[in-house]
Amino acid sequence: MALLMSSTAAAEVVKDQELKDNSLEDNKTNVCTDVKDLKEEDIGNDGNPMPSPQQEEEIIKKKYGGLLTKKPPLISKDHERAFFDSADWALGKGAGKPKGPLEALRPKLQPTPHQQVRRSAYAPSDDHGGLCCCCGRRHFIESAAAASAAALCPVHSSNAASDLSSDYKAILNRVHPPRPNWYEEFYAQVMDMTMQSYEAEIAGYKSQLFDELKGEAKEVVEIGVGTGPNFRYYVGNNSVRVIGVDPNRAMEKYAQAAAEGAGLLPEKFQFLQAVGEAIPVRDASVDAVIGTLVLCSVGDVDQTLKEVKRVLKPGGLYLFVEHVAAEEGTFLRLLQNVLDPLQQAVSDGCHLTRFTGKNISHAGFSDLRLSTAFLTNAPLINSHVYGIASK
Repeated sequence: MALLMSSTAAAEVVKDQELKDNSLEDNKTNVCTDVKDLKEEDIGNDGNPMPSPQQEEEIIKKKYGGLLTKKPPLISKDHERAFFDSADWALGKGAGKPKGPLEALRPKLQPTPHQQVRRSAYAPSDDHGGLCCCCGRRHFIESAAAASAAALCPVHSSNAASDLSSDYKAILNRVHPPRPNWYEEFYAQVMDMTMQSYEAEIAGYKSQLFDELKGEAKEVVEIGVGTGPNFRYYVGNNSVRVIGVDPNRAMEKYAQAAAEGAGLLPEKFQFLQAVGEAIPVRDASVDAVIGTLVLCSVGDVDQTLKEVKRVLKPGGLYLFVEHVAAEEGTFLRLLQNVLDPLQQAVSDGCHLTRFTGKNISHAGFSDLRLSTAFLTNAPLINSHVYGIASK
């Protein structure tokens, strides 16, 4: 009996195995047929083993009942092209003058739908149109350039001049925030009373520079005019007209007195309250720009030098005397590093550690004569650069 049951079970196992084998063979035949049909469909009429985009769409329609929705690209063509242009520049493959990566990207980039445009607090509202740079400094420079399109010397009473004056006033307040009146008056008085020894020692260097102006300069702008210590060098030059620029209004009465003492007629001197980063004078309108001990306290040295070049006529002269940082590794340099924050606080933004000579050298003047000097009457700022640059 047990033997009969074993034979029956073995027969059933063999029968099940045959059914499975037949099913696998049928599936294999169907798969081969599908693959053959798909290959014939892919090859098409032209014998190309790869399907064309139209054939792909037809296959998708047949298999899935319609086209799949296309997602927007995460990177635009302009971004992709700019990326490879930048890569070519980095590998030295670009033709002509090589561009830096940012320069290569800047003219081509357009924001994709996945990017958000950040707006600055200085940016105009959307109804003005266009994208805005999120950099406040760029807006300041553009405002200064726009305001500089017309002359403010002398200032006329027209509405246009009034608007321009307001623009310069806004830039003045942004770059040189208003100080209390008592502080401005105190600082002006201190400068008028305590600089005699310094001016006596620096006089020889200044005389060399101002000799270059005699008979050559008719219209002169002096940035950071202060109390007018340079007016003594205009004595005998009756044809010169000086426009003094300074952010401290309290300096005006001292500068006016110095101008009268040098023999400048009232109509030959004008004081304008403004900053060096936005000189309220029209383009290419003056023969010379004077700057002595001013780049140490401006907010932006390079922007001030751009303004100097802007207002100068072609061939115009820039005369400068500036104190600079002491040599690295010296005790004086260490002392300057320690005292620099205090100096800025008590001396109206004056910096002890600027390398102003490098800024002037890199400003793009057509000709530059730069020398160094060391003064004994100003121990904390004894390192100086002085010279003449031509536009």
